[in-house]
Amino acid sequence: MNVWIAIGITVVGCYALKLVGLLVPAGALERPLVQRLAALLPVALLAALTAQQTFSTGHELVLDARAAGLAAAGAALLLRAPFLVVVGAAVVVTAGVRALAG
Repeated sequence: MNVWIAIGITVVGCYALKLVGLLVPAGALERPLVQRLAALLPVALLAALTAQQTFSTGHELVLDARAAGLAAAGAALLLRAPFLVVVGAAVVVTAGVRALAG
């Protein structure tokens, strides 16, 4: 398949999805269940993106320095550290594990 055809299909699909979102009646969006799901959706997407970026390279699962950095960030979060400390801990641990691994 030509790359430009794939890009065109993606553009049409994205536009159609956006249009469907605009056609949803306001009453359906005001239901408590829909509002709770809408509030949780960004968290779920961010967690999925984090897991995908941490534990995969292409088409295979890996356990490398990124996992150690994520564990360090999780530990810092459990200790209620400020955001910059959480990011710094993840960076330092990831770099340290990569340096030790050679």
